[in-house]
Amino acid sequence: MFQTHTLRIDKLGQRGEGVGHDEAGPVYVPYGLPGDVLRAEVDGERGQIVEIVEPSPDRVEPFCEYFGDCGGCAVQALAPQPYGEWKRDLVVQALAHAKVDAQVLPLVDAHGEGRRRATFHARVRHDALNRQTIDLGFMRARAHDIASIDQCPILAPGLKSAPAVARRLAQTLAQTGKPLDILVTTTLSGLDVDVRGVGKLDGRLRQQLVVLAGDLDLARLSNHGETLVEIRPPLLQMGRAALSPPPGAFLQATEKGERTLADLVLKAVDGAASVADLFAGVGTFSLRLAERSKVLAVENDAAMLGALARAAHRATGLKQVTVQTRDLVRRPLSPVELKDFDAVVFDPPRAGADIQARAFAATHVPLIVAVSCNAQTFARDARILIEGGYVIGDVIPFDQFRHSPHVEMVATFRKQPQQRAKRKGRLLG
Repeated sequence: MFQTHTLRIDKLGQRGEGVGHDEAGPVYVPYGLPGDVLRAEVDGERGQIVEIVEPSPDRVEPFCEYFGDCGGCAVQALAPQPYGEWKRDLVVQALAHAKVDAQVLPLVDAHGEGRRRATFHARVRHDALNRQTIDLGFMRARAHDIASIDQCPILAPGLKSAPAVARRLAQTLAQTGKPLDILVTTTLSGLDVDVRGVGKLDGRLRQQLVVLAGDLDLARLSNHGETLVEIRPPLLQMGRAALSPPPGAFLQATEKGERTLADLVLKAVDGAASVADLFAGVGTFSLRLAERSKVLAVENDAAMLGALARAAHRATGLKQVTVQTRDLVRRPLSPVELKDFDAVVFDPPRAGADIQARAFAATHVPLIVAVSCNAQTFARDARILIEGGYVIGDVIPFDQFRHSPHVEMVATFRKQPQQRAKRKGRLLG
């Protein structure tokens, strides 16, 4: 049951919500900022702003008309400097919790022109007169309903038409009555769209979508990874290589974020003759690393790995790229398999790579570069490497999911010389 309380917000939490306290303990208030005094409706630990009694001195005017309704952005009203300090502190706190002593550098802005892909949610509803309405947009904060939008200012210019495109597709698919997730990616050759949730299509509806894709001038339209029509191969440039990713494949959120990450990785492994790229995806790092080094790219998703291999084969001036389909979560590369590499790069999913990290800890690979999108699992894996004799370098946090609580990081781990000698002796013995 809601009760109205007056709260002073002390800090931002890990999800970007303001944290205040009442007599029962902490209260988490979406869109509250440190320094705000709020009247809020409180139910247990959850609060909702009724009135901002005294605004924080760091509060600025949100730039998006949907902010506060759409849950896509958690923190848009916080001034740039405290915003950057908050995101950096998310990494600092995670490392401290894992007892990892490392220098965390200032937050690097990797937003660039904006996010190059977005997932729009579409739901059909009917009123009392059975009139149909399609809600299309992003989910509201901590809710299961949709905030309908017509535009999103944090998307890259290439996605300007994406909400309208998604709405046209949702209108065509409304006859199925199913909730949809419509993933739209901007590429060099146009929009690449993957629709999820509709299930198997009958011939008539499939043909309607093929015709609509032509009308909308999409590069490609897919249904849960199955290509319905490809008018032009969707292309992305990764160093010297032109890549056509499979439908729905993982990509870094922004072009600048991808380039920033790749530049940091390339700088870290400069001079390495052979590099293993684990959790390689479509080749964000592998294709660029191959301009200087022989590369083993390991990835569980065969479709992404196939796209990587084709891009490497077509590109000119690359060194040898070997690919291996393998589930590194269940079957990590062993110390023996890693022993001949000068460096290893790993960029696991949000769950991290604790089993692979334990294998790293038993190797004598001189350099490991960790890329992560989850501060908690990064800190856990870093602790494993450190306990295995690695020394952590500076941790670089960067922000390509601007206005969200997501932060990414890159760090190097170098094997202490005495530990390398011990491990090598054990392997040879």
